[in-house]
Amino acid sequence: MDNSSGVGVLDKAALVLSALESGPATLAGLVAATGLARPTAHRLAVALEHHRMVARDMQGRFILGPRLAELAAAAGEDRLLATAGPVLTHLRDVTGESAQLYRRQGDMRICVAAAERLSGLRDTVPVGSTLTMKAGSSAQILMAWEEPERLHRGLQGARFTATALSGVRRRGWAQSIGEREPGVASVSAPVRGPSNRVVAAVSVSGPIERLTRHPGRMHAQAVIDAAARLSEALRRSG
Repeated sequence: MDNSSGVGVLDKAALVLSALESGPATLAGLVAATGLARPTAHRLAVALEHHRMVARDMQGRFILGPRLAELAAAAGEDRLLATAGPVLTHLRDVTGESAQLYRRQGDMRICVAAAERLSGLRDTVPVGSTLTMKAGSSAQILMAWEEPERLHRGLQGARFTATALSGVRRRGWAQSIGEREPGVASVSAPVRGPSNRVVAAVSVSGPIERLTRHPGRMHAQAVIDAAARLSEALRRSG
């Protein structure tokens, strides 16, 4: 084996995973791709299946398992959070408003990072807060690029419409005025991962008296720039 780590069983398991990177494989296909003995390939594939790093498709072929996607998402989140602090602080300083980063989790969205205004704490969203996906500009962003079926489900009971989300996709940013909370306005833009999928939403929020009834006019460009910086950081490390 060319790139041996000195831990034989791990090297062989890595061979199995690398072989599955190009698509589903039967046991015979795994043996051919890895050069491992048939019993060894079978034993490793079944052990990896136990740990959800390998799974089976409808034809019983081996495929990469769901645990790998979970680990990749966690790695992406770590990179996102590592970059988020200075970007949100800069966004807060440029706009004079609280800045947040949201990720979707099931039917909710979670504030995973924030830079608060030094005064006016009443409009802050603490890190760890769980908010609805039915209202708010960041909910619009996290919903707008979903697959049609999930989009249709998500719009049921929402404070925004399919037409509004079509406008969000066209503009590349969203705004809300008193949608989630009376008296509060916000502007959000999408953060995209290496595959161009929307993985988070960057927002600024504050009272309507400061953001006005057209918050996008004031802050859309700054929010878009912050989202682009985070997207670029994810692409570089992806």
